[in-house]
Amino acid sequence: MEVIVAEKCGFCHGVKNAISTAEKILTQEDEVYSLGPIIHNKDVVERLAKAGLKTVNDVEEVQSGTVLIRSHGAAPVQMARLKEKGVNIVDATCILVKRVQHIAGEFEKDGYKVVIIGDENHPEVQAVVGFTKDAVVIADESDLHKLPENAKLGIVCQTTESPDHFGRMLGAIGGGRFREMKVINTLCVEAIKRQQSAVELCKEVDIMFVLGGLESANTRRLADLCKEENSETYHLQNWNGLDKRTLFGKKIAGVTAGASTPEWIIAEFVENLEAFEES
Repeated sequence: MEVIVAEKCGFCHGVKNAISTAEKILTQEDEVYSLGPIIHNKDVVERLAKAGLKTVNDVEEVQSGTVLIRSHGAAPVQMARLKEKGVNIVDATCILVKRVQHIAGEFEKDGYKVVIIGDENHPEVQAVVGFTKDAVVIADESDLHKLPENAKLGIVCQTTESPDHFGRMLGAIGGGRFREMKVINTLCVEAIKRQQSAVELCKEVDIMFVLGGLESANTRRLADLCKEENSETYHLQNWNGLDKRTLFGKKIAGVTAGASTPEWIIAEFVENLEAFEES
């Protein structure tokens, strides 16, 4: 089978930094924790767990040792509590996420009601909310009722959202009643490049595969965008998740991957696809 890999795919800078930081700490310390899964990819999490990285979901689970703050960041109250405990903190928050956190805090200081376009259950968004006293998270048009009327709105966006979704939501918010609306584009340029590359590729192939953790927001976004252009799009964590029957009758396959998908997962998948023969 002919296989084409998207020009832009796989690890982004923030994820690379978080993983390399974890690997370095694990060679130096005996007791290392990650506050939440270091990235949304079970294969990587399992590999680092074997090397000694312990994942915890609450700061109260940590009493000593070193705590790694993943690329999604952490809320100030969590950081303060860790400092109270006297543990060593290594901050691997993505610089773009730090920017969103800073902007949200500044918006609130300036008297704006902070509005975050994104998923309220995503750790990045939860961390950003923690930098404000009372932010509003808007996932889609069904959440518009959360917005206060006649308020000054300061709007940011989860870094992994698509430009189309961001623009559509700004239009929807702009149709409501507000006194002032200030918007800062906080989308990740690398995420946008991956989205554009994936969408272009999926138009040219018979079947499209989006590789990455099923709980990864940026990977799900890639899959959703590709499905809009090619109904034969499949979001898989790795080769083991493939139903080979989906390959029957297909000649050209496209492959892309989320920002938290390691190169070895992509390489293994492509190698197996190229070797596939319909029996």
